[in-house]
Amino acid sequence: MTERVVLAYSGGLDTSVAIGWIAEETGAEVIAVAVDVGQGGEDLDVIRKRALACGAVEAEVADAKDEFADEYCLPAIKANALYMDRYPLVSALSRPTIVKHLVAAAKKHGATTVAHGCTGKGNDQVRFEAGISSLAPGLKCIAPVRDYAMTRDKAIAFCEEKGLPIATTKKSPYSIDQNVFGRAVETGFLEDIWNGPVEDVYEYTENPATPREADEVTITFKQGVPVAIDGKPVTVLQAIQQLNERAGAQGIGRIDMVEDRLVGIKSREIYEAPGAIALITAHQELENVTVERELARYKRQVEQRWSELVYDGLWFSPLKRALDGFVNEASEHVSGDIRMTLHGGRAVVTGRRSQESLYDFNLATYDTGDTFDQSLSKGFIEIFGMSSKIAAKRDLA
Repeated sequence: MTERVVLAYSGGLDTSVAIGWIAEETGAEVIAVAVDVGQGGEDLDVIRKRALACGAVEAEVADAKDEFADEYCLPAIKANALYMDRYPLVSALSRPTIVKHLVAAAKKHGATTVAHGCTGKGNDQVRFEAGISSLAPGLKCIAPVRDYAMTRDKAIAFCEEKGLPIATTKKSPYSIDQNVFGRAVETGFLEDIWNGPVEDVYEYTENPATPREADEVTITFKQGVPVAIDGKPVTVLQAIQQLNERAGAQGIGRIDMVEDRLVGIKSREIYEAPGAIALITAHQELENVTVERELARYKRQVEQRWSELVYDGLWFSPLKRALDGFVNEASEHVSGDIRMTLHGGRAVVTGRRSQESLYDFNLATYDTGDTFDQSLSKGFIEIFGMSSKIAAKRDLA
């Protein structure tokens, strides 16, 4: 029986060439799998037909936008996930979504191997292969660009030699990955970290310096899930899409950072994630109102570890699953409304209300009606500071 390889297929030059390349190098039949996580671009049926025209024996396409939003972006929102306190895991979240579909296709078609188009120096190779091994430990993985040195020049030559139905136009100066949660741009002149980004780098966001009217939005959450915008019910996908448009129009969600890659190198990245940043900003503030102090403090530690695990490709790991349980438990009371002003590249919270609020006006006020017993504070401070006071007597003697 002929071996079968499932290929993560984008419809572009590299993965189109990889179909025939893999067949020649391994003698295997190739099944192409394309997954729509809101990256835009060509119609899925066009991509499917191209895969078949490039030599795939089967081609599957999946509209996974709602799945991606509900099962991957939503946990990131509830975890306030920002790798290195800034990056909302745009690409890292899409990889396990794609992996799930690749593994399902491999089982369906009796494939022994999964292939992807990653290089040998990025994070995505780890995200794909660690995810695949977690869901199907028996599957092998190959990466033509990494394993067979399939350079772009070789890909173009192969494409022209075989007469493949794919345009071999001049490569963009940037490497771009995008989905509904955001957009990542790297390489080209951005590799010199002294060079500032120019406006043509951006697509999801308008220039925040351009004068425009501010936009006020109210986001409603129920147990950490965004369920309405300005009082109108939305799915998670719709919430992200609507805030991509509204926050993006105000230049919100631009991130220029040097980050620590899993493989040990530092990399300069430009991100745009207007909807993600607006939602996480609102969610963080609602937690400030509804989550008890010690739980909130500990959750911030969990958020950092959760973000690192997802960035490092360990979405399906036991620790990540256990932390999901903690985040869901911590979200039990995160319900209410957050009002924000979107303007000048910033999402600024201006109002909060919740039936689950722990904010007590009568305890907080300094005016008439104050119910806080200030006479208790003197003794509290004496006991709270006692250990430091005792140590100070010794150390200052």
